[in-house]
Amino acid sequence: MQKLRILYVASEINPFLKTSYVADFVRQLPQAMQERGMEIRILVPRFGLINERKNRLHEVVRLSGINIAVGDEEKPLIIKVASIPNAKLQVYFIDNEDYFQRRSMFLDEQDKFYEDNDERAIFFCKGVMETVKKLGWAPDVIHCNDWITSLIPIYLKTTYQNDPIFKNTKSIFAIYNNYFQHQFNEDFIQKVKMADIDDKMLSPLKNANFESLIKIGIKYADTVIRAEEAYSDILSRLLEEHQVDNISAFPSNNGDFSEYYYQFYNELAGVA
Repeated sequence: MQKLRILYVASEINPFLKTSYVADFVRQLPQAMQERGMEIRILVPRFGLINERKNRLHEVVRLSGINIAVGDEEKPLIIKVASIPNAKLQVYFIDNEDYFQRRSMFLDEQDKFYEDNDERAIFFCKGVMETVKKLGWAPDVIHCNDWITSLIPIYLKTTYQNDPIFKNTKSIFAIYNNYFQHQFNEDFIQKVKMADIDDKMLSPLKNANFESLIKIGIKYADTVIRAEEAYSDILSRLLEEHQVDNISAFPSNNGDFSEYYYQFYNELAGVA
């Protein structure tokens, strides 16, 4: 029987970068699933906070060189890779000079949200899909973590739905307590668009803000996870408004963390 293939996509992963709970979750769970016999890939942005020399990142030339469209512009995609110390796991990094080679993640020196964080998220999500295609590696499940990954489920259900690599892929959208107040520009929806996506499909994005990204992830993911036990009032209200059967509670670390997800992935992929 072929190993179940799980792709983890997130904003960060420990030990390369840690600013929130996301980094620890994406560090622990993939290793636990690999130890249970699953085949794992991990994709994150190569933010400028990551020291390439210290962490031994190197470019994967065969995966680099694709141009990713964001609105009317095309940006070159660079893929780098590094291994997690003391674990048999590789991490692939999505990189682009304009979007990711800054000495911070989402805020500038004045603690203001970067105006192009929408484009950075779009580039990252599209870059993930194209990188997986180039790898020729068909994931059974894509586990999307946090708002920066929220467009992957809609791309999976539309533009890439007939691609053999993603033919049987299911998606999970995990929601974290990483709220921001920024309002994106009015051309946000136009920049998100790809083939087979019309304005009606993108209606959850009409307000062009954090809540919009959470709504689009909830709408198109095959299942949604509350990745933390406590949320801000705004996020709590949003989750209550969109309460559907596919929203699951995150298991307490006091329980059997790996067993829960092992069963969860198998059921979602239809092999249990």
